[in-house]
Amino acid sequence: MKVTVPIPVKKVYEMKGPKRVQEILKELGLPYESVIVIYQQDLLTPDAVVPDDAEIEVRPAISGGEA
Repeated sequence: MKVTVPIPVKKVYEMKGPKRVQEILKELGLPYESVIVIYQQDLLTPDAVVPDDAEIEVRPAISGGEA
């Protein structure tokens, strides 16, 4: 599978699948609480299984606004 992490500098990783999202993030050293994982325009949960031929993107979870 191809895993794209665009921030801080765009990097693309190749991994063997299928794997759960939590396993992918652990290998990348990223905590699930601080990112969102996107596959075919869907947000994935930590227990979702990503197939070997997938292309996913891992983006930072950003919130904002006024209190």
